[in-house]
Amino acid sequence: MRSHKGQVLACLTRDPKAFPDCAKDPEGHHLIVPASGPVTLDFGALPPGRYAVSLVHDENANGKLDKALLVPREGYGFSRDAPVRMGPPRFDEAAFRLDSETLRIAIKMRYLL
Repeated sequence: MRSHKGQVLACLTRDPKAFPDCAKDPEGHHLIVPASGPVTLDFGALPPGRYAVSLVHDENANGKLDKALLVPREGYGFSRDAPVRMGPPRFDEAAFRLDSETLRIAIKMRYLL
């Protein structure tokens, strides 16, 4: 991350229709953690299945991804380092399989402005 300001908003979902904003998924998992230091997210015990994660580095801690003319002003990231083209990636591009109780993945935070 480019700074330790603010917070990281994390969203984990199994619902392709609810990705990347899992607010639309009643079974989605949301975390908000301080951006200070190395960030580790723990979504707890999850049933096996396909999941995707989206992250926002909410530097001003206003609870959303700020944009300037539709371009993100804050950092974002997706599981499997899913590519961003003309909008967020599709669920299938970010999805990973969870078969065991513990899985560690690294997500790269990207900044455009």
